[in-house]
Amino acid sequence: MRGKNFLDFLPTNFRHEKSFLIKNDLKDTEKLSNLSDIDINEIQIKCTLCTNNNLKKIRAIAIFNKEIAISPSEAYLLLHCGIGSIKSLSLCTPYELERKIGRLERSLRVKTETEVTFSLLKIWIKKAKQIYKTI
Repeated sequence: MRGKNFLDFLPTNFRHEKSFLIKNDLKDTEKLSNLSDIDINEIQIKCTLCTNNNLKKIRAIAIFNKEIAISPSEAYLLLHCGIGSIKSLSLCTPYELERKIGRLERSLRVKTETEVTFSLLKIWIKKAKQIYKTI
């Protein structure tokens, strides 16, 4: 993520959230991962075009990036597979997660551009389990 803003990977349907977060200097994973539900509600009050769902997705991606070193695009893939938190990732098996990613690719009829391997899934799940134990 060097040289690029953390929010640069977001698709165009996040344009309002991205614009608000950049204007308010909430660009790095540290600040975004620490947003509380109250903070998200306050953002919605200040900028009615920002959606609760999109802001929570951005927070989840930032948490995955900060805590487990998952790239934003890989974290976005996890969200689309139904994995939205460290807890839910820690409860998965690599086989289950690989199956979910494959199912997503088949339903979209595209191959994801991320190079997610079985061994990488095992590493993510192992880190998630370690983090979840300390919470």
